[in-house]
Amino acid sequence: MRSEQSERPNGAEGQIERYKVAVLTISDRCFKGQREDESGKIVRDIVKRLPGEVVKYEIVPDDIKVIKERIIDYCDNLKVGLVLTNGGTGFTKRDLTPEATREVIEREVPGIPEAMRVECLKLTKRAMLSRAIAGIRGKTLIINLPGSAKGARESLEAILEGLPHGLDMILEKDH
Repeated sequence: MRSEQSERPNGAEGQIERYKVAVLTISDRCFKGQREDESGKIVRDIVKRLPGEVVKYEIVPDDIKVIKERIIDYCDNLKVGLVLTNGGTGFTKRDLTPEATREVIEREVPGIPEAMRVECLKLTKRAMLSRAIAGIRGKTLIINLPGSAKGARESLEAILEGLPHGLDMILEKDH
């Protein structure tokens, strides 16, 4: 049996093709330097298991215009295969990440946030409060993760195994 990584050759002997990933932390406090971005660090560490390479990482405030601009730039200019946002999925007035994401995607992928919530509900009833969404823009998959380090880790780990297949479908690769 071949491993998933061995099925993803890069063309060069022994090298594994890595998905290009952008990580966007959305947090007023992290942006202002009032809090360390623990969830962004966790997301970047987990991406390595995809296998993925974080080619862009930024922290922005909870501003719908800025969030939309960054996601569009990652998809259309950087041409990443995956954008992972963390933060802004709660209930406060400034939690607008799902709204920003919905405005820039072309097709929604409801199964991804459903899977995250189902798995995370086994760990905490608070998982039902996440308003995260996922969708596709061009050849990029965009997924909202919670802003807490624990929530981001548990949510991403719940879907990590299925992401290579989805990314390969978007890229129209053999899957």
